[in-house]
Amino acid sequence: MVYILFILVAGITLYAAMKLSTFADVLSTKTSMGGMLVGTVLLAGATSLPEVTTSISAVVIGNPDIAVGNVLGSNLFNLFVLALFDLYFRKKKLYEQIDSTHLYTAVLAIILTALALSGLVYSQTPAVFGVGIDMIAILVIYIAGLIYMNKKSSSMQPVVEPKEEKKSNKKPGNPHSDITLKKAIIGFTIAALVIMGAGTALSILGDQIARLTGLGSSFVGSFLIAGTTSLPEVVSVYVALRLRNVNLAFGSILGSNIFNMLILVMSDIVYRDGSILNAAAASHIITGISITFLSLLAIYGIRRKPTTSSAMYLIPSILTVLVYFVTTYLLFVS
Repeated sequence: MVYILFILVAGITLYAAMKLSTFADVLSTKTSMGGMLVGTVLLAGATSLPEVTTSISAVVIGNPDIAVGNVLGSNLFNLFVLALFDLYFRKKKLYEQIDSTHLYTAVLAIILTALALSGLVYSQTPAVFGVGIDMIAILVIYIAGLIYMNKKSSSMQPVVEPKEEKKSNKKPGNPHSDITLKKAIIGFTIAALVIMGAGTALSILGDQIARLTGLGSSFVGSFLIAGTTSLPEVVSVYVALRLRNVNLAFGSILGSNIFNMLILVMSDIVYRDGSILNAAAASHIITGISITFLSLLAIYGIRRKPTTSSAMYLIPSILTVLVYFVTTYLLFVS
């Protein structure tokens, strides 16, 4: 029954994510925000709501290892998803179509991951009012990074965004052109709330599955729950790419990876026995290192010059897929 309920909740999450991405596309084309900003802030935050409720619920039920594994595992899975879509849409060469401002999001993700890694490696992190100083640093840098990216996005908006908006509105046969801005805002909010509620259920069911199977909280949190709570990102990216909104797709994935680190801070605030990273298994270090390496590959994909060779273009995405499966194996045997 636990497995049936898990699949049912995952299905509800998928449906809500499809609606969420559709409404996000409308917001990006009918407001001045554009695909990059909507994807990095609104869509990324909304699709990460399952991680919020899952991680916090895991702490409440006394399983901080699932909370940490869910966040880091989701970030790893997100980069894996980005590589899969790049391979699937290989003829379109997605990395050559995105805005260079996504580079700042990827760099910020690496900095925040490095801070989390330091907390995992140094298992006696000092705490202030029960919150690890590494978490406080993540919060401060996250806020500063968002402010900086918002300024960079605003300075580039007159050049980039109106052009994309105009192009998007002229697309023939746009199935969502009749959705009003008001309807999109209401629909986006409802879909986000449904996704948030599903995250709590996934956390409780995932904890039960970990106990029943004996696979361990680290593995279940990093892959089963992390993969399931990342379903909204998978669906939102696919829908955005089908709508030819590449910036929305990349913004959703990279934005989710930095927002997920904020979830780690929220979880640490709820966890009252010092830094939550000190209570996590050392195996999470493997995940953190993999996330850092794959983020560097994403930066390489954004920064490199266009190439005519399809084989050379796909190397970063192929490496990402390989590293993901190697990491899965290492966590399973650890």
